[in-house]
Amino acid sequence: MKTWTKRGALLGGALSFLSIAAARAQVQNPPLVRAPQQPQVFTPPPTSVVLRPDQVELLTRTLAQAPTHGFEPGDFSADAILPMLGARDTATRQAGQAQLILNILRYAKAVRSGRLASDAFLGDWGLRPAAYDPGPDFVQAAGQDRLGPWLDSLPPPYTGYQTLRKGLATYRDIAARGGWKPLAAGTPPLKLGAKNDPRIAALEARLAVEDPTIAVDGAPVFDEALQQALMRAQKRFGLNPDGGLGPQTLTALNVPVERRIDQILANMERWRWLPQQLPADRIQVNIAAAVMSVFHDDAPNLTMRAVTGRPGDETPMLSSTIHSIVLNPPWNVPSSIAAKELWPKQRANPRYFANNDFIVIQTEGGGSRLQQKAGPKAALGLVKFDFNNPYGVYLHDTPSRSKFASFSRLASHGCVRLEKPIPLAKQLLAADPAWSPEVVDETIAAGKTVRAPLAQPIAVFLLYWTAYVTPDGQVNFRDDPYGWDRELVLRIAASAPGAA
Repeated sequence: MKTWTKRGALLGGALSFLSIAAARAQVQNPPLVRAPQQPQVFTPPPTSVVLRPDQVELLTRTLAQAPTHGFEPGDFSADAILPMLGARDTATRQAGQAQLILNILRYAKAVRSGRLASDAFLGDWGLRPAAYDPGPDFVQAAGQDRLGPWLDSLPPPYTGYQTLRKGLATYRDIAARGGWKPLAAGTPPLKLGAKNDPRIAALEARLAVEDPTIAVDGAPVFDEALQQALMRAQKRFGLNPDGGLGPQTLTALNVPVERRIDQILANMERWRWLPQQLPADRIQVNIAAAVMSVFHDDAPNLTMRAVTGRPGDETPMLSSTIHSIVLNPPWNVPSSIAAKELWPKQRANPRYFANNDFIVIQTEGGGSRLQQKAGPKAALGLVKFDFNNPYGVYLHDTPSRSKFASFSRLASHGCVRLEKPIPLAKQLLAADPAWSPEVVDETIAAGKTVRAPLAQPIAVFLLYWTAYVTPDGQVNFRDDPYGWDRELVLRIAASAPGAA
């Protein structure tokens, strides 16, 4: 239940995704309006740094591999300075080394903390990378002959990032081979038992592009093998695996490969916004997939469905710490929600507030605010998890349970509703002997509002993952409900050297 005003409108969702290269072309004509970019600041290496031939080779090889991290081939290329590095005269070689070092510093900063200046983030992107100046680390690594380990330490040290690198290579290879052809719509929707429909062979060929286990035989029969293949694809897209080619599945299959590559690139960039080490005990919410997981000793031990913000009421990306739990919480209604949604209902039905346990509280200065009393009708349910953040969002229970059964669960005002909040509350309070599971149940049953500080506060991360790799090696994609993938790709393109 976000209370702040959005800054930075998203570009229209009807526009198609662009690859980084295509985005740069768009930036040129017409120019993309962008936030002022702060220049990259590096501590310049002293002129006394002289690289050995093997160090020069290591750095040039690293820059040649930069595209595997999602960068464009020309972003940090050393090709133009290779003749200088091999020149006979000392001055030319030194100039070449200076340019090589500058390229490495630019690469190091980009792969460690991303490519956006701090003023190029949307307001909802509250998860920001730590500032990083690679200059001192480079000088130390060169002096200690540890350039290799230093370079290896720069990318995000997470399996999620490394598997996306492999996924990027896979989808770039698919694109190089021509991608896939869009499937034609038709009636009735294809399902098990269909025969003699040209869409069947087209569907089989389309699925086989991403699923190497499919044996393409071109038979005009929608058999069980094709149904299972389609269900696997639906699961990868976060759709209901009903085994039929309905409108949602058709739309997902017809997303161009270039857009899928953009999604991978955007998610790799967001991995760079995380700290170099995540707390071993933490809570993570994938906003796009509407799923929450609790990690203990770096392994998930409780996972549940969630409901996250609908487009227009986006759940922000952020990191914070849950410091307390409120049992039987009242809901202090944000003024924007009260004005837009609740007061009109009260004017239409003068009993609306009374019937739904809302009270009007007078404030200093002659104003008023709405509060919904704790109880069975309270929008926050029986439990609220509090953490400091500038957006006024939190995790909470809800009396409306039907949405958890849906595969599309973006419906809140920005807060995160949880499918199993009481088990989560008991797990987080387990470190405090005063809050046994029985005491939690008794307190909730009593109906009194009580705040329980956590003996061991826990980190919480609200993240936006629309592309990730499952243990079977398959890249899973989710819709980009807020348009943040596309916006990030365009902002990266606008911040590139030479962008207008």
